[in-house]
Amino acid sequence: MKCENEVGTTSMRATPPRPGEELIRVGLCDDAIRLARSLRQLMPDQPEVAGVLALMLLQHSRRRARLDDDGELVTLNDQDRARWDRAEIDEALEMLESALRRGAAGPYQLQAAITACHARAATAAQIDWPQIAGLYALLETQAPSPVVRLNRAVAVAMAGDLDTGLAMVDELGTDPRMARYHLLDAARADMLRRRGDPRGAADAYRRALPLAPSEAERRFLRRRITEL
Repeated sequence: MKCENEVGTTSMRATPPRPGEELIRVGLCDDAIRLARSLRQLMPDQPEVAGVLALMLLQHSRRRARLDDDGELVTLNDQDRARWDRAEIDEALEMLESALRRGAAGPYQLQAAITACHARAATAAQIDWPQIAGLYALLETQAPSPVVRLNRAVAVAMAGDLDTGLAMVDELGTDPRMARYHLLDAARADMLRRRGDPRGAADAYRRALPLAPSEAERRFLRRRITEL
């Protein structure tokens, strides 16, 4: 999972990408969804199978909104929700709700539930960040990892507790597994920017810049630095 609030996950672009720059392989995603549908037919009573398919559909539903017409990254909060695939979202939400009624949710169902919070919100301002933070806390007990912890930190900050979010990010900065993970500093920068520390935010963006894996993400980070 990525911290989509600051550096959005990537999708198709209007013009063909240069070699090595393809940001999302839509055909591969379609194949994965097709295989997940087949698996669900074989295992209809497994809630986690439904959970992973719902997660795939919810993530895939945003593919057209993740880049603008110039191929520039659009953060989750700034995406045009009219470009999201509502049929895929509706299918995924119905599937997820049915799976969750069967008992305790597993990691895939929790990830789908987190993504569903974004899908259900009519606008970015209506996203239920406290609920997302709580779901990440549950996910962390089942599938602990520094990336899950980082996503939880972002949700905590977006829910209004910037100081706690930043403290969680700073703690993750001591984890060697995160040493070259650009989203750690990107998330820190966004929190500092929203707390009114443009110099600290710009420094964090500069640390993230050489670690970003794609040119679209590097352009996004450069824009953030320029804005500050």
